[in-house]
Amino acid sequence: MEWTEIRLTVPVADAERAADIANMVVTYGLYIEDYSDLEQGARDIAHIDLIDEELLARDRNHAVIHLYISPEENPAEAVAFLRERFTASGIKHGIDTNGISEEDWASNWKQYFKPLPIGEKLLICPTWEDTPPSNDRVVLHIDPGMAFGTGGHDTTRLVLETLERHIRGGETLLDVGCGSGILSIASLLLGARNAFGVDIDSLAVKTAVENGRINGMNPPEYTIVQGDLVEKVEGRYDIIAANIVADAIIALSGDILPFLKPDGVYIASGIIDTREQDVLDALEKCGFEVVERRGQGGWVAIVSKLRDKITR
Repeated sequence: MEWTEIRLTVPVADAERAADIANMVVTYGLYIEDYSDLEQGARDIAHIDLIDEELLARDRNHAVIHLYISPEENPAEAVAFLRERFTASGIKHGIDTNGISEEDWASNWKQYFKPLPIGEKLLICPTWEDTPPSNDRVVLHIDPGMAFGTGGHDTTRLVLETLERHIRGGETLLDVGCGSGILSIASLLLGARNAFGVDIDSLAVKTAVENGRINGMNPPEYTIVQGDLVEKVEGRYDIIAANIVADAIIALSGDILPFLKPDGVYIASGIIDTREQDVLDALEKCGFEVVERRGQGGWVAIVSKLRDKITR
């Protein structure tokens, strides 16, 4: 079994935030190269004044985060997760991989992705697998490609299970940071009337459109666009789902208000439990009242409504 090394190059000022996001992918095998305080560290820690010229030539403005992922943990989805979370957090970044080629690990992990029941109604089935007997579950066929969202990650599972409880038929959904399109497709299969997904990543948008086609979904029932929330979205929705990172949710929650119906629900996920209170504080400040909280594997999904049915 050959592991994939992922190298993340980020500005030194963002290294701590970037490492927190990287720890969402793996909780092991991570280390950071940071030479920004090389001279000071050499004096204070090693008590030396002479530093090798090769070290002195290292980039002082960027840190490199190294992490290692085994093939069954899906390096392709890990890279997509990192790319989307860094972009959502405004962290400039470069992503490189070592080990087997990207083309190989983007395909090899598929042997580990099998049909996956979620909640009481859904069955996620990769397109390359035969559809098993569903036992009255609705089947969502998906090929995530290089976009985030197979249903296996705790953050996605939490939202899917939450959508199942809140969709009763005829709802409209806004999917912010739609990734592979899995949440939008699932909402339609569960009975929503239409779903509108938006993502800043062109690759995610292309993948989401194709996954919709695979499941027989097209505009206007199922619409995917590239852009951010303010630029591309119109109207109001019964459900808004944002499976992104805590910092993006905090920044986004105020902008969500004009797009949520007075009785609508806002499902925020992708929140590592150590950032939960930060998100709760931001939601309260924006006029939301938390009505449900779900946790799994160190992740949290928060469901909230407009307090006192605030309209904006």
